[in-house]
Amino acid sequence: MSAAGGTEPRQAATVLVLRDGVDGLEVYLLRRTRGMPFAGGMTAYPGGGVDPRDGDTEIAWAGPSPDRWAAAFGCDERTARELVCAAVRETFEEAGVLLAGDPDGGSVVPDVSGDDWEEQRQALLARELSLAELLAGRGLAVRSDLLRPFAHWITPPVEPRRYDTKFFVAALPVGQEARHVSGEADEATWLTPAAALAELTAGARPMLPPTSHTLGQLATFPDVAAALAGSPPEPLHPISPRFEETPEGRWAVLPDGTRIRMVVPLPA
Repeated sequence: MSAAGGTEPRQAATVLVLRDGVDGLEVYLLRRTRGMPFAGGMTAYPGGGVDPRDGDTEIAWAGPSPDRWAAAFGCDERTARELVCAAVRETFEEAGVLLAGDPDGGSVVPDVSGDDWEEQRQALLARELSLAELLAGRGLAVRSDLLRPFAHWITPPVEPRRYDTKFFVAALPVGQEARHVSGEADEATWLTPAAALAELTAGARPMLPPTSHTLGQLATFPDVAAALAGSPPEPLHPISPRFEETPEGRWAVLPDGTRIRMVVPLPA
């Protein structure tokens, strides 16, 4: 427990996987299964909590080093290594997309949809296999150069489940396809940020404030290249909202005064 009496937040990583679609920039979204203890029924990105083995130092690494990520997110190098590896692992577990490639930073692995890959993805999910073991067995490295820092949100102390979540953006690698493989989601889809936010406004796609806010930030970019070049979209600082009850409903109020209406999932 923290000194303030709240639960200490768990380190987590979330990835906005991007591609260029007919109508512009698209992002891969999952709708979490109703009844889940955290954010059930909500639309979110692939991601989850750090696994202790995500910090394995023997993992092959290509791209910006952990100290660069530590500077970006304001954390120590061990935590930075864990966060980048968690981002890579969770994206593979929940979307079937692997941000890995040659240790020399050359090519990215083009296809990870075969039966052998699926067997290893399931082993990762079951924690029978670590990311370091998977990559070492295939002669691959984490490609941190495929990721960009995007946002940093911390669940308020009043919440029983708290996460210190770093948001990343990454382009869908050429030759790979995002697949609906997450057992934690009952829907997976590609949408433009504007379309996703329109569904939120219409009441058809509830989501937590970090998701809607980052979608709004993402909507300013015309394509993947612009999003990668423009990330983070503002100086990275942790955002921890406070909650406000009014006759019109419940709101999350951000440090800059932005107010985001809290929504609940539609009944099953």
